[in-house]
This record gives sequence, structure tokens and C-alpha cells, in this order.
Amino acid sequence: MSRYPHLPGKAVILSFEGPDRYSLVGGLGVRVTELARALEQAGIETDLFFIGDPFKPGVENFTPRIRLRRWCQWISRFHPGGVYDGEPGKIADFTTSAPRFIVSELIEAAAEAGERTIVFAEDWQTAPAVIELDAQLRRAGLRQSAILTWNANNTYGFETIDWAALARAAQITAVSKYMKFELAQLDVPSLVIPNGIPPRLLQTDAAAIDVLRQALKSRNALLKVGRFDPDKRWLQAIDAVADLRGEGVPVQLIVRGGKEPYGNVVLSRMRERKLRIADLTLTESTPAQLAHALSAERADVINLRSFLPDETLYALYGAAAATLANSGKEPFGLVGLEVMASGGIPVCGSTGEDYAMPFENAIVCDTDDPRELATYLHRLFDEPQLAQVIREHATATARRYVWPAVLDILDLKIRYLTQTRG
Repeated sequence: MSRYPHLPGKAVILSFEGPDRYSLVGGLGVRVTELARALEQAGIETDLFFIGDPFKPGVENFTPRIRLRRWCQWISRFHPGGVYDGEPGKIADFTTSAPRFIVSELIEAAAEAGERTIVFAEDWQTAPAVIELDAQLRRAGLRQSAILTWNANNTYGFETIDWAALARAAQITAVSKYMKFELAQLDVPSLVIPNGIPPRLLQTDAAAIDVLRQALKSRNALLKVGRFDPDKRWLQAIDAVADLRGEGVPVQLIVRGGKEPYGNVVLSRMRERKLRIADLTLTESTPAQLAHALSAERADVINLRSFLPDETLYALYGAAAATLANSGKEPFGLVGLEVMASGGIPVCGSTGEDYAMPFENAIVCDTDDPRELATYLHRLFDEPQLAQVIREHATATARRYVWPAVLDILDLKIRYLTQTRG
């Protein structure tokens, strides 16, 4: 018997972001790609529709059971800035064309073979397409052949959504209790199905972590990776580091930001707080190369300017004293789980990180006050035994959020939905 008896054998994912460099902006692209891989591992054939690279094939077999469907490519050719460049036109085209194709080419064929199809739609850009998909399925007499879900990963675009129409068309889900609360503020009920991480993240490269840990052993190295955005609480991190250094604590902040204009504000605050900044650009960014560069650098802040491949990033998570994922508004907090899976200690905010337990498997900041963050880090640095316990509990927590475990939750929710929505 299948581990997931209530999940159909066919799945469709609708998302603006996806696995292409053109489409991969943040956590959403990672989420849908790993969801597709998890469904494949469960034996489910999956078609992933996303706004893909305009110069790659329109249809591509990503793996034996995953087909990539790059949509709106004719529009993307005029918008080289990425998935959200030319967004309004892409939404309109996606809404008009994707549902028609999905009904005639995928759901109808599955129905003729006696199978249902489950549709996972992600974020506000796909809401109009889900409403249109429901309407077309009803006109075709195929509504019972599909399970439609729409997932809230963030509050962006909420003001554009016809919530009543969306709730009639699909089951609304939320990625965390925090997002469920945000939806409830709009009188929109939802089911919580958490995000997941691939099991392979738990297979840490001990040698890579060790080589970086040795390079950082003479200091308390903190890591912060993410977009330059006020929501990420960069200024709290900088001020906490400056305060700790003012108290004589040997702490070093390693940062990898984006190209956003807010980066100028972040760098200005570093200079204002008299923190010495060293820019670091590497040719390959392997763990060994990064370790060699870090071992010789004594600046207060190391600004990584080159791309960090996953192998190096995850090793750095495990090697750092802590990773500052201290966002003020985080719908789920995928980075925190990735840090846990890598054997590291995440410092989280207190919004969507349902998995984070203060001083048990993570450090949790309730405010944007740098003194709160500095206080907690001080204790972490002073008590190596506590740090080790947090790392062990963090790894155990990450195991509970691997995609196969999340699909267990999804399977039960689908069982419930088939009993209530048909």
C-alpha cells in the first residue's frame, strides 16, 4: 500500500518562480522545485508550470516523472530582468492560457484513465488562474476529476485577490500558523501544510564543515545571508555586532546580500558603527577556498561578493556560531530549517517559524531591538554546552520537516478534503 493513499497519481504545480536562474528569486522557487521532487519520490507524475527562461525549451523532462512547463516565454523575451519583470502581462497571459491547457491536455487525459489530478497553486499571481481553472473544469464536466488547492506563502498581493471566488474554486492552504492568522484577518479559513526540506540536506559534509570551523575557530563568527530588505532586520544584526564588539566580545559578521538598493543603507550603518568592512570575492567559492580566505581576514564584517554554491553555504551554516535569520516578518522561515539540517544554530524572528523553540533548538528574537539579539548571543558564546545542545535539538527538528513527513500531513488533509469538498 502507498504511504500516501489519498494523493492522486497526477499533480500540477502553478507558480511564477521555478528552478531556472531566470525564475529563482527566493524561497518560492526552492519550495516548488523541492515539492515536485518530493511528489516524484512518492510516485506522482508532476507538471510544474512556471515563468521560465525564455530561451530554454518550453517543455522539458526535468526528471523521469517531472515535466517543466515554461510559460509566458514570448513575453519574457521582452523582459530580461527575470520572472517578475513585466509581471502584469505575465499574470494576464498565465490566467488566460494555462487553465485551458491544463484541462484539455492533462486533467481530461487523466480522467479518461480513471485518475484524479491534484493542483497546487502558489501565491497571489496564480489566484486568477485557479479561479479560471475551476470554471473551465465545471464547464467541461470534470470538476470531480481535480483537487484544487491554493497556497499562501506570503501576504504580498493579498489586496488583489477575490477571496470569495478563490475560496469557492479551491481549498486555501497556508504555509504556517502565522500565515493562517493573516488569512483569518480577512475572514479566510485555511488549512496549514508546512513547508519542507529535502532529506539530502541532513547528509551534511562533515569535512567541509570542519575545514570552515577551523578557519573561524579564533572568533565568534555570525552569518547573515539574504536580500537587502528592511524586513530582514539587517540593522538589528549590525547594531548587535557593534554592541558586542564594544563590550570586547570577539565577534565577526559574515554577510552575503543581494543587489537591492537597501544594501547602501546596510553598508552605511556598518560604517556609522565603526565596523571595518572587507569585501571578499572568490573564483570558485568551494569550502576549502572560502576557509583559506576567511582564516586570514580579521575585519569586523566580511562582505561576500561572489555566489555561494549550496555545498559551501550549507557547510558555512554548520560552521558558524550562529546564522542570523532574524526577520521581522517571515511567513515560514525556510532558511532556519536549512541551518538546522546543516547542524547549525538559527537565530529566528517570531512570526512564521513554527518549528523554533527558544534556547532549545534555536535563538528567537521577539523584537527588533539589537540589545535583545546581543543578550542572547552573549549567552550562546559564553555557554558552549548550551550551543551544542541547541545544535543537536535543531538537527532532530529538521528531520521532522523533511518533505516525506510533510507529505504525510498533506495526505491526511487531502483525505479530509475529499470528505468535505468532494
